[in-house]
Amino acid sequence: MTSPSVGPERGLLRPHGAHDRASPDSESASTSVPPAPGTMATDSWALAVDEQEAAAESLSNLHLKEEKIKPDANGAVVKTNANSEKADEEEKEDRAAQSLLNKLIRSNLVDNTNQVEVLQRDPNSPLYSVKSFEELRLKPQLLQGVYAMGFNRPSKIQENALPLMLAEPPQNLIAQSQSGTGKTAAFVLAMLSQVEPANRYPQCLCLSPTYELALQTGKVIEQMGKFYPELKLAYAVRGNKLERGQKISEHIVIGTPGTVLDWCSKLKFIDPKKIKVFVLDEADVMIATQGHQDQSIRIQRMLPRNCQMLLFSATFEDSVWKFAQKVVPDPNIIKLKREEETLDTIKQYYVLCNNRDEKFQALCNLYGAITIAQAMIFCHTRKTASWLAAELSKEGHQVALLSGEMMVEQRAAVIERFREGKEKVLVTTNVCARGIDVEQVSVVINFDLPVDKDGNPDNETYLHRIGRTGRFGKRGLAVNMVDSKHSMNILNRIQEHFNKKIERLDTDDLDEIEKIAN
Repeated sequence: MTSPSVGPERGLLRPHGAHDRASPDSESASTSVPPAPGTMATDSWALAVDEQEAAAESLSNLHLKEEKIKPDANGAVVKTNANSEKADEEEKEDRAAQSLLNKLIRSNLVDNTNQVEVLQRDPNSPLYSVKSFEELRLKPQLLQGVYAMGFNRPSKIQENALPLMLAEPPQNLIAQSQSGTGKTAAFVLAMLSQVEPANRYPQCLCLSPTYELALQTGKVIEQMGKFYPELKLAYAVRGNKLERGQKISEHIVIGTPGTVLDWCSKLKFIDPKKIKVFVLDEADVMIATQGHQDQSIRIQRMLPRNCQMLLFSATFEDSVWKFAQKVVPDPNIIKLKREEETLDTIKQYYVLCNNRDEKFQALCNLYGAITIAQAMIFCHTRKTASWLAAELSKEGHQVALLSGEMMVEQRAAVIERFREGKEKVLVTTNVCARGIDVEQVSVVINFDLPVDKDGNPDNETYLHRIGRTGRFGKRGLAVNMVDSKHSMNILNRIQEHFNKKIERLDTDDLDEIEKIAN
């Protein structure tokens, strides 16, 4: 694949304005310039925040600020009033940002021990799965690309999905799999396998929920197509302006629904009737964005009957399922369940306090009495998280802070440092920490108990938060801070829900704390 920095004449269309953004280069096709690994100072938390903010300012020229500027459904940029969001407000969950964060911090595939469930469209046809990429009879240059990416054998989802995707005639597929299971590489391989380079027009179309996620998919295409230089890729994303009446000669187009719809219908850059493979990635994120669902369905209706339709989603609540059925006719269905999080190997305690300062004192006593390899501390608001990180830092702890005003790339840099053990404590709000796996986390502290927007216990979040300490068969420790009748009521309801007793811990009693560590 050719590099986009060379410009359209060599193939890859460069998003308009790419000179002031990092281009998705084939060597290092990242979407951004993350802070250098040393940006967070370990000695002084305040200095670290200054550096982060400085990095944020330099990066803000390169990126859409996640919360200040939002593209609307058509990819147009809409400014919101930056002051309208108060620092202490609870953060809104941004599924697209979360998905991008997972991609940036994922260094290897998730080790999933669950079985893959396959529901075939034709239950009488034989069910194939493969244990090696050779069995798929790929073009040699694609096989070379697969191995160069570090895939030695197919992942669980790939074992079952690839034979269906590469079958003759190609089969439609709806697949459920979480981030890090190798699904992007699977559908990229399907697209690259169907392209006929001699035909200079778009043959594969991939929809992503956001500009940044489209660039991440493009990066995988470039890596896998490294030894297939005649393959060309274009980005149908906001700002990529083409002359009216121009036809695109690239074989694969990745883009966001609004721009792709314009390119197919209004501007006629793409002839949808010639598309052979249609991929809709991250369907659950897609339908969380207003307008994307309708646009995706309108694009799908323009495609030929024999076009292969592939849809992927991490979750399958009813709304996603209804959407998937509209987009993919006669599908085969593959489900790879998430690794179950369990509370069985986790010791749970609560500490009674009267106010925030007492909660902080209890935390210090805990740290003074037991050895904690790495800990994650969850707070309800950004304001509390910032205050707590500063206080812990004054006590001499090496602290990392994650909060929603950081751009995704900055969050990724902070998590990477925490993973490497450069900071021993990660203070975070709820939204930021979804899906972060750090093996060394031995203690999770709920400085504030997780509640939903109506103030009821958020049991799923509780499980996600403390489940991470008991991963990989380890014994974990969870400590909940209770500072009111209301939070005691929340704790009791969490206990009832999981049917697991949460013991009281007196953090003024050193002997008692030492016992829990054994």
